Amino acid sequence: MSKPVVAIIGKPNVGKSTFFNYIIGQRISIVEDIPGVTRDRIYAEANWRGRNFTLVDTGGIEPESNDIILSQMKEQANIAIEIADVIIFLTDIKQGVTAADKDIATMLKKSKKPVILVCNKSDNFEGVDNNIYEFYSLGLGDPYAISAVNAKGIGDVLDAIYDNLPEKDTDEDEKDVIKVAVVGKPNVGKSSLVNKILGENRVIVSNIAGTTRDAIDSEFENEFGKYVLIDTAGVRKKNKIDDRIEKFSVMRTSLAIERADVCLLMIDALEGVTEQDTKIAGLAHEAGKGIIIVINKWDAYEKDTGTLENYTKEVYEKLAYISYAPIIFISAKTGQRVNKLFEMINAVASQNALRVSTAMLNQVINEAIALVQPPTDKGRRLKILYITQATTKPPTFVIFVNSKKLFHFSYERYLVNQIRKEFGLQGTPIRIIVREKINEE
Repeated sequence: MSKPVVAIIGKPNVGKSTFFNYIIGQRISIVEDIPGVTRDRIYAEANWRGRNFTLVDTGGIEPESNDIILSQMKEQANIAIEIADVIIFLTDIKQGVTAADKDIATMLKKSKKPVILVCNKSDNFEGVDNNIYEFYSLGLGDPYAISAVNAKGIGDVLDAIYDNLPEKDTDEDEKDVIKVAVVGKPNVGKSSLVNKILGENRVIVSNIAGTTRDAIDSEFENEFGKYVLIDTAGVRKKNKIDDRIEKFSVMRTSLAIERADVCLLMIDALEGVTEQDTKIAGLAHEAGKGIIIVINKWDAYEKDTGTLENYTKEVYEKLAYISYAPIIFISAKTGQRVNKLFEMINAVASQNALRVSTAMLNQVINEAIALVQPPTDKGRRLKILYITQATTKPPTFVIFVNSKKLFHFSYERYLVNQIRKEFGLQGTPIRIIVREKINEE
């Protein structure tokens, strides 16, 4: 199940970014005492009482503003409301209830989402702030008086978030469902592929870049298994994102990747690998997801002897850091090799979730050490004491050594290659965590 989304909504300059930063424990949002500083949603992962959720900071809403930036901020906040499971409506207790607050409250009530009314800038630590009673008029239940700057009352708000999060999905059948995110820059054929697989025009298809702004889920089952296809908005180059809403597409793609087991990185065969493709690949790689490189529009590519091999080589040269990902050449338009995708998806999902016994791991590592001795520095040699697997999705291994400083990246890469050689792990990144054992020489 994907992490629930909690969106912070409110008019400008009520302290949304300060509140956001306190909860996530990092200073990600810019905090300035100027309305409208946070123009783009910023999001981060948060945890309270064992529940993980995605916290989204938004630009402030000015319901009646004709200013183009403020109207775009309103549009972004609207999208955040759409995808949110819980909404934090942040107000300024010192300003009291404003006309903008009333308009936002009306908008939020129409959303039918759980709304937690929070009154910020309540710096009175000696009892109830009498200004809070005015906020009952918004019709959103009991307001919470907090001071984001002084961390007053935030625990109560977090408890309210926890109480309103959707229940964890305990459906055992979900274990058998593979979630597949179809990612790539606009106009590479993502929606066409989804439609070809589903056999219906469930997603709007056009050759206008950016038609699909939302991540759209489609559940289906075939002879290969059960799947959820997540069609995402394409990620454009930064200099082409004049419309602020398009920046939200990047967030949607990131969230879709996080929810997925396997990512289909779609590349236009006629354009080849672009800088934007490498960035999207990086998002999937960093998220630890299974990856399949899907070269679309192969039917339209002019071919000659050795074309396939040369194209494959060029792709891996430009996407060297995901050289573990298999490549498939398809045509979403004609359906060429689309069915072959499912065997690859199943294999990559299985590899991403693979668990290897500690005994087998240590045997492979000991053999690797015998073939290539660990590096030395000033007469001191790196010693690999033992290795164990910590988690899956992606396979993550903890290596215990006598000195982390001696564990060079080149030797780590060598050991990863040996692990891949022995256990396969095609299509999945591998993560290595190095631990130092004191007094082990």
